[in-house]
Amino acid sequence: MNKDAKILIVEDEQHINRLIELVLISGGYYKIYKAFNGKDALEKVKKEKPDLVLLDIMIPEIDGYSLAKIIKNDDNLNHIQIIMLTAKKMEKDILKGFETGAIDYISKPFSNKILLARVNAHLGNIKINNKKIYKNIELDDERKLVFVDGKDISLTNFEYRILQIFMENPGIVFSRSKLLSYLRGDDGFNVSERAVDVQILNLRKKLGEYSSYIETIRAAGYKLKEI
Repeated sequence: MNKDAKILIVEDEQHINRLIELVLISGGYYKIYKAFNGKDALEKVKKEKPDLVLLDIMIPEIDGYSLAKIIKNDDNLNHIQIIMLTAKKMEKDILKGFETGAIDYISKPFSNKILLARVNAHLGNIKINNKKIYKNIELDDERKLVFVDGKDISLTNFEYRILQIFMENPGIVFSRSKLLSYLRGDDGFNVSERAVDVQILNLRKKLGEYSSYIETIRAAGYKLKEI
Protein backbone atom coordinates (compact mmCIF):
# COMPACT_ATOMS: atom_id res chain seq x y z
CA MET A 1 0.00 0.00 0.00
CA ASN A 2 1.22 3.46 -0.92
CA LYS A 3 0.64 5.55 2.20
CA ASP A 4 2.30 8.58 0.57
CA ALA A 5 -0.39 8.64 -2.09
CA LYS A 6 -2.42 11.79 -2.61
CA ILE A 7 -6.18 11.27 -2.32
CA LEU A 8 -8.87 13.76 -3.27
CA ILE A 9 -12.34 13.36 -1.75
CA VAL A 10 -15.09 14.93 -3.88
CA GLU A 11 -18.35 14.85 -1.92
CA ASP A 12 -20.77 17.74 -1.42
CA GLU A 13 -22.28 16.45 1.84
CA GLN A 14 -19.89 17.73 4.48
CA HIS A 15 -20.51 15.00 7.06
CA ILE A 16 -19.85 12.27 4.49
CA ASN A 17 -16.77 14.08 3.21
CA ARG A 18 -15.47 14.28 6.77
CA LEU A 19 -16.31 10.64 7.46
CA ILE A 20 -14.32 9.51 4.42
CA GLU A 21 -11.42 11.69 5.52
CA LEU A 22 -11.43 10.05 8.97
CA VAL A 23 -11.54 6.57 7.43
CA LEU A 24 -8.51 7.39 5.28
CA ILE A 25 -6.63 8.87 8.22
CA SER A 26 -7.35 5.72 10.24
CA GLY A 27 -5.75 3.77 7.38
CA GLY A 28 -2.54 5.80 7.56
CA TYR A 29 -3.16 8.22 4.70
CA TYR A 30 -2.31 11.84 5.41
CA LYS A 31 -2.07 13.54 2.01
CA ILE A 32 -5.80 14.13 1.77
CA TYR A 33 -7.53 16.91 -0.17
CA LYS A 34 -11.23 17.76 -0.12
CA ALA A 35 -13.66 19.34 -2.55
CA PHE A 36 -17.40 19.91 -2.29
CA ASN A 37 -18.28 20.62 -5.93
CA GLY A 38 -17.01 19.68 -9.37
CA LYS A 39 -15.46 23.03 -10.20
CA ASP A 40 -13.38 23.14 -7.03
CA ALA A 41 -12.46 19.48 -7.54
CA LEU A 42 -11.14 20.12 -11.05
CA GLU A 43 -8.96 22.96 -9.78
CA LYS A 44 -7.52 20.70 -7.06
CA VAL A 45 -6.96 17.87 -9.54
CA LYS A 46 -4.95 20.15 -11.82
CA LYS A 47 -2.97 21.66 -8.95
CA GLU A 48 -2.29 18.62 -6.77
CA LYS A 49 -2.46 15.79 -9.34
CA PRO A 50 -3.72 13.22 -6.81
CA ASP A 51 -3.11 9.50 -7.25
CA LEU A 52 -6.73 8.66 -6.46
CA VAL A 53 -10.04 10.53 -6.53
CA LEU A 54 -13.03 9.34 -4.51
CA LEU A 55 -15.74 10.90 -6.61
CA ASP A 56 -19.42 11.30 -5.84
CA ILE A 57 -21.58 11.44 -8.98
CA MET A 58 -24.25 13.87 -7.77
CA ILE A 59 -22.19 16.98 -7.06
CA PRO A 60 -22.90 20.63 -8.02
CA GLU A 61 -21.12 22.72 -10.70
CA ILE A 62 -19.69 19.74 -12.63
CA ASP A 63 -21.22 16.31 -12.08
CA GLY A 64 -19.07 13.26 -11.38
CA TYR A 65 -19.44 11.70 -14.82
CA SER A 66 -18.38 14.91 -16.56
CA LEU A 67 -15.48 15.44 -14.19
CA ALA A 68 -14.22 11.89 -14.76
CA LYS A 69 -14.33 12.46 -18.53
CA ILE A 70 -12.37 15.70 -18.23
CA ILE A 71 -9.70 13.97 -16.16
CA LYS A 72 -9.42 10.95 -18.43
CA ASN A 73 -9.27 13.07 -21.61
CA ASP A 74 -6.35 15.13 -20.29
CA ASP A 75 -2.93 13.59 -21.02
CA ASN A 76 -1.52 15.24 -17.90
CA LEU A 77 -4.23 13.83 -15.66
CA ASN A 78 -5.42 10.52 -17.11
CA HIS A 79 -3.10 8.48 -14.89
CA ILE A 80 -5.28 9.44 -11.93
CA GLN A 81 -7.41 6.59 -10.60
CA ILE A 82 -11.09 7.30 -9.94
CA ILE A 83 -13.45 5.44 -7.62
CA MET A 84 -17.10 6.42 -7.98
CA LEU A 85 -18.90 6.83 -4.67
CA THR A 86 -22.66 7.16 -5.04
CA ALA A 87 -26.14 5.96 -4.15
CA LYS A 88 -26.91 5.21 -7.81
CA LYS A 89 -27.22 1.44 -8.27
CA MET A 90 -28.88 1.03 -11.67
CA GLU A 91 -26.83 -0.98 -14.16
CA LYS A 92 -26.80 1.84 -16.73
CA ASP A 93 -25.46 4.29 -14.13
CA ILE A 94 -22.75 1.91 -12.98
CA LEU A 95 -21.63 1.06 -16.51
CA LYS A 96 -21.61 4.77 -17.36
CA GLY A 97 -19.21 5.29 -14.47
CA PHE A 98 -16.84 2.67 -15.86
CA GLU A 99 -17.16 4.04 -19.38
CA THR A 100 -16.11 7.50 -18.18
CA GLY A 101 -12.93 6.04 -16.67
CA ALA A 102 -13.70 4.90 -13.12
CA ILE A 103 -11.77 1.87 -11.88
CA ASP A 104 -14.24 0.98 -9.17
CA TYR A 105 -17.69 1.74 -7.78
CA ILE A 106 -18.69 1.89 -4.12
CA SER A 107 -22.36 2.26 -3.31
CA LYS A 108 -23.82 4.28 -0.44
CA PRO A 109 -24.28 3.57 2.37
CA PHE A 110 -20.81 2.03 2.44
CA SER A 111 -18.82 -0.01 4.92
CA ASN A 112 -15.82 1.91 6.26
CA LYS A 113 -13.73 -1.25 6.18
CA ILE A 114 -14.64 -2.00 2.56
CA LEU A 115 -13.97 1.59 1.51
CA LEU A 116 -10.50 1.48 3.05
CA ALA A 117 -9.79 -2.00 1.67
CA ARG A 118 -10.68 -0.89 -1.86
CA VAL A 119 -8.54 2.26 -1.57
CA ASN A 120 -5.62 0.15 -0.32
CA ALA A 121 -6.08 -2.35 -3.14
CA HIS A 122 -6.09 0.22 -5.92
CA LEU A 123 -3.25 2.31 -4.54
CA GLY A 124 -1.28 -0.88 -4.04
CA ASN A 125 -1.52 -1.45 -7.79
CA ILE A 126 0.34 1.77 -8.64
CA LYS A 127 3.60 0.76 -10.28
CA ILE A 128 6.19 2.63 -12.32
CA ASN A 129 6.88 1.56 -15.89
CA ASN A 130 4.59 -1.42 -15.50
CA LYS A 131 4.29 -2.94 -18.97
CA LYS A 132 2.94 -6.34 -19.93
CA ILE A 133 3.48 -7.97 -23.33
CA TYR A 134 1.55 -10.87 -24.83
CA LYS A 135 2.27 -11.76 -28.46
CA ASN A 136 2.15 -8.34 -30.16
CA ILE A 137 -0.16 -6.86 -27.53
CA GLU A 138 1.46 -4.44 -25.11
CA LEU A 139 -0.30 -3.09 -22.04
CA ASP A 140 1.22 0.00 -20.47
CA ASP A 141 -0.35 0.09 -17.02
CA GLU A 142 1.30 3.36 -16.04
CA ARG A 143 -0.31 5.30 -18.87
CA LYS A 144 -3.37 3.03 -19.21
CA LEU A 145 -2.63 2.41 -22.90
CA VAL A 146 -2.82 -0.70 -25.08
CA PHE A 147 -0.85 -1.23 -28.28
CA VAL A 148 -1.52 -3.91 -30.90
CA ASP A 149 1.29 -4.34 -33.42
CA GLY A 150 2.62 -1.02 -32.17
CA LYS A 151 -0.65 0.82 -32.81
CA ASP A 152 -2.51 2.46 -29.92
CA ILE A 153 -6.05 1.08 -29.63
CA SER A 154 -8.81 2.75 -27.66
CA LEU A 155 -10.41 0.61 -24.94
CA THR A 156 -13.08 1.46 -22.44
CA ASN A 157 -12.07 1.13 -18.81
CA PHE A 158 -14.10 -2.07 -18.53
CA GLU A 159 -12.35 -3.58 -21.58
CA TYR A 160 -8.95 -2.46 -20.31
CA ARG A 161 -9.46 -4.10 -16.92
CA ILE A 162 -10.56 -7.38 -18.49
CA LEU A 163 -7.50 -7.45 -20.77
CA GLN A 164 -5.27 -6.53 -17.82
CA ILE A 165 -6.65 -9.42 -15.75
CA PHE A 166 -6.15 -11.85 -18.64
CA MET A 167 -2.59 -10.71 -19.37
CA GLU A 168 -1.65 -11.03 -15.72
CA ASN A 169 -3.09 -14.57 -15.64
CA PRO A 170 -2.66 -16.29 -19.04
CA GLY A 171 -4.15 -19.77 -19.16
CA ILE A 172 -6.38 -19.18 -16.12
CA VAL A 173 -10.12 -19.56 -16.68
CA PHE A 174 -12.26 -16.74 -15.26
CA SER A 175 -15.98 -17.21 -14.83
CA ARG A 176 -18.25 -14.27 -15.60
CA SER A 177 -19.01 -13.83 -11.90
CA LYS A 178 -15.29 -13.87 -11.07
CA LEU A 179 -14.55 -11.19 -13.65
CA LEU A 180 -17.37 -9.09 -12.24
CA SER A 181 -15.97 -9.46 -8.72
CA TYR A 182 -12.62 -8.10 -9.91
CA LEU A 183 -14.26 -5.24 -11.76
CA ARG A 184 -16.72 -4.17 -9.11
CA GLY A 185 -15.19 -5.12 -5.75
CA ASP A 186 -16.85 -6.99 -2.92
CA ASP A 187 -19.91 -4.98 -1.95
CA GLY A 188 -21.43 -5.49 -5.37
CA PHE A 189 -23.94 -3.73 -7.58
CA ASN A 190 -26.62 -4.81 -10.00
CA VAL A 191 -24.70 -5.49 -13.20
CA SER A 192 -25.67 -8.69 -15.00
CA GLU A 193 -23.13 -11.26 -16.11
CA ARG A 194 -24.35 -10.59 -19.64
CA ALA A 195 -22.49 -7.28 -19.44
CA VAL A 196 -19.23 -9.25 -19.30
CA ASP A 197 -20.11 -11.07 -22.55
CA VAL A 198 -20.73 -7.74 -24.27
CA GLN A 199 -17.40 -6.32 -23.09
CA ILE A 200 -15.54 -9.48 -24.19
CA LEU A 201 -17.18 -9.23 -27.62
CA ASN A 202 -16.15 -5.60 -28.00
CA LEU A 203 -12.63 -6.33 -26.76
CA ARG A 204 -12.21 -9.13 -29.29
CA LYS A 205 -13.25 -6.82 -32.12
CA LYS A 206 -10.64 -4.26 -31.10
CA LEU A 207 -7.88 -6.88 -30.86
CA GLY A 208 -8.44 -7.80 -34.51
CA GLU A 209 -6.40 -10.81 -35.59
CA TYR A 210 -5.52 -11.53 -31.97
CA SER A 211 -9.16 -11.88 -30.91
CA SER A 212 -9.01 -15.68 -31.00
CA TYR A 213 -6.52 -15.68 -28.13
CA ILE A 214 -9.39 -14.84 -25.79
CA GLU A 215 -11.01 -18.24 -25.59
CA THR A 216 -14.54 -19.09 -24.49
CA ILE A 217 -14.60 -22.11 -22.16
CA ARG A 218 -18.04 -23.64 -22.35
CA ALA A 219 -20.02 -23.51 -19.11
CA ALA A 220 -16.95 -22.04 -17.36
CA GLY A 221 -16.05 -18.59 -18.66
CA TYR A 222 -13.10 -17.08 -20.53
CA LYS A 223 -9.33 -17.27 -20.58
CA LEU A 224 -6.36 -15.89 -22.46
CA LYS A 225 -4.62 -18.69 -24.33
CA GLU A 226 -1.35 -19.64 -22.67
CA ILE A 227 1.72 -19.27 -24.92
